[in-house]
Amino acid sequence: MTAQTETPDTVTAVYQVSGMSCGHCESSVSAEISELPGVSAVKAVASTGEVTVVSAAPLDDEAVRAAVDEAGFELVGRA
Repeated sequence: MTAQTETPDTVTAVYQVSGMSCGHCESSVSAEISELPGVSAVKAVASTGEVTVVSAAPLDDEAVRAAVDEAGFELVGRA
């Protein structure tokens, strides 16, 4: 269930988000998640609902959920 890759300096996790349908949606989700401490990159893809997050350490799923909620979408879970 967890799609998470760790290297010595970063952790990459893939989340499934419902409700994204356009580039603006992708930008909104990316902007909110980017504000979480330790996040260095975010790529949201509306067509698949996947959001890939690169961070310095594993993120708390509830913090990611809150960021996605703030953007107006729903975190389904990890892809």
